Amino acid sequence: MNSNVQTINRTFLVYSAAALLACVLVAPRASADEQIRSETVKFQDLNVNTPSGAEALYGRIHAAAKRVCDQPGQWMPGSVPACVRNAEAAAIGKLDLPLLTAFYRTKTGDHSSLIANR
Repeated sequence: MNSNVQTINRTFLVYSAAALLACVLVAPRASADEQIRSETVKFQDLNVNTPSGAEALYGRIHAAAKRVCDQPGQWMPGSVPACVRNAEAAAIGKLDLPLLTAFYRTKTGDHSSLIANR
């Protein structure tokens, strides 16, 4: 029975996190008249409780953040890297997955508090 509870909790976490990411990966400083972009990052095929799963999820979040932030003519020169960092931090902070957070901090050297708007 404990296994069923863990499976249900994991499934709920995966679907909740995917929906949450759709809302999180947006341009952090978009004005009211600009279209806010987002992208859903699916990871139900990953075991985010393993280092390799966390690394793969980070790769997907990073790629999605780059796609969302790298829109020609939409940003000032040099603002794309900051947008990517902010989008990643927001998504990872909202997911609140320990191995993902640890991998992000190791990869980026960012040991500040992640954005977690719950």
